[in-house]
Amino acid sequence: MQAIEAKEQAWEIIHQIEGQVSRVIIGQDELVRKILIGLFGRIPYSFRRGEAEKTGSGHILLEGVPGLAKTLLVSAIANTIHAKFQRIQFTPDMLPADILGTRIFDSRMAEFRTEKGPIFANIVLADEINRAPQKTQSALLEAMQERQVTIGENTFTLEDPFWVLATQNPVEQEGVFSLPEAQLDRFAMMVRVHYPTPESEFRMLLARLEDTQVSTVASPQAVVLIRQMVAQVHVDDKVRRYIVSLGQATRNSRPDSLPIVREMVLHGASPRSYQHLLAISRTVAFFRGRDYVLPSDVKFIATDVLHHRLVRTIRAEVESVSTDEIVAEVLRHTPIP
Repeated sequence: MQAIEAKEQAWEIIHQIEGQVSRVIIGQDELVRKILIGLFGRIPYSFRRGEAEKTGSGHILLEGVPGLAKTLLVSAIANTIHAKFQRIQFTPDMLPADILGTRIFDSRMAEFRTEKGPIFANIVLADEINRAPQKTQSALLEAMQERQVTIGENTFTLEDPFWVLATQNPVEQEGVFSLPEAQLDRFAMMVRVHYPTPESEFRMLLARLEDTQVSTVASPQAVVLIRQMVAQVHVDDKVRRYIVSLGQATRNSRPDSLPIVREMVLHGASPRSYQHLLAISRTVAFFRGRDYVLPSDVKFIATDVLHHRLVRTIRAEVESVSTDEIVAEVLRHTPIP
């Protein structure tokens, strides 16, 4: 196991990963950091059973128009970690068994055997996830939430770390299927990928991608150990109450709800989102070199954690009021402790 005895060693590994990825992903430093925040986030997903704690990395949904190097970014990060990586290209004719695996009859042994699918990996890239129908998308639900897969009568525990990164294209409307709310809620963050600056695009043209190598600088065990360090970051009860206040402010059932929430939000953030926001805020503080969380850490990442969990009303869709605008108003009007 890769030994990590001090926070300085953990930060060095994180900086090495960022340095390697920046060799092929130019001008997207904040995006890369947010993705790594998800990787090293310690998300609780169930109660302890026996000795094993039920925590894992925060799954991420990347949304952006074609050609912004979303797939290349995930592949580069996976290459910096000596872990099993699988890329699944989602298509309309894909079946759940194509992801999870299936049972096959072995005529020589006269018995059924289990053929595991590509979900059995440390890092899984679900490319263009919204191209598959909901039946196939739902095949990921158990794996993402419980970190296990059921095939037939057998349940298999996935290795730690298990990290799902999915991409989707928001502009194409033909041949796509919107992700159900239950699926979206499993993603700790939805990060929107924007166009780089003109200077960054110029540097891309100067770079020789075909000659660039991305080196492996960390092991799967290192990821787990850094996550354990992140778990030691202190969170004051005032910050916890601030997180609850943000989540409560996204719900239209409260008498003091903001006008934009009452008129534009059908369903607000779930209690699960509180756990995700708390865990991801801890990671933000750790990345900033602190062992305690500040409200500024929560505000920095709150939009990425919350905006995909809000269900808009028909009026909001007609008037093109985005969930980003709604979360921004909630952040602006919620008192900071």
